[in-house]
Amino acid sequence: MATEQRRGRRIMMTPGEIDSYLARQRTCRVATVSADGRPHAGALWFVWDGTSLWLYSLTRSRRWSDLRVDPRIAVVVDDGEEYGELRGVELSGTVEFVGEAPRTGEPHPGLDIPERLFAAKNFDLDTMPHDGRHAWLRLTPSAVVSWDFRKLTEG
Repeated sequence: MATEQRRGRRIMMTPGEIDSYLARQRTCRVATVSADGRPHAGALWFVWDGTSLWLYSLTRSRRWSDLRVDPRIAVVVDDGEEYGELRGVELSGTVEFVGEAPRTGEPHPGLDIPERLFAAKNFDLDTMPHDGRHAWLRLTPSAVVSWDFRKLTEG
């Protein structure tokens, strides 16, 4: 057990590494649980603002329905092919629904930053396009776990 804990600490990302990693990645995997206890996981684009993970979800999706009943969520962002390249971040907590649902672009000061970041990162645009089918979920994580197996081969 002690060996595993030391290794776990060695491969953890620093807060700065987590911020940088989440800023570069585009796709996450979101896990929810339905009212009858069925788990669900699906891929989704996201943006990280340094404090919260913002998810732009279809409002007529199982994910949205699950979170309306039980707002607890786990999100994994990871990459790497070979064992020594694996790295990622798991964020968990409770989501908040932000803005109108579905989002039509009504002014909402709390969405200025995530929409600007999301539009630039995912669409190469200055402003967020709204399709009347998606809306915002904000996860300010209560727990963050990270790993970077590339650190096992460093120095």
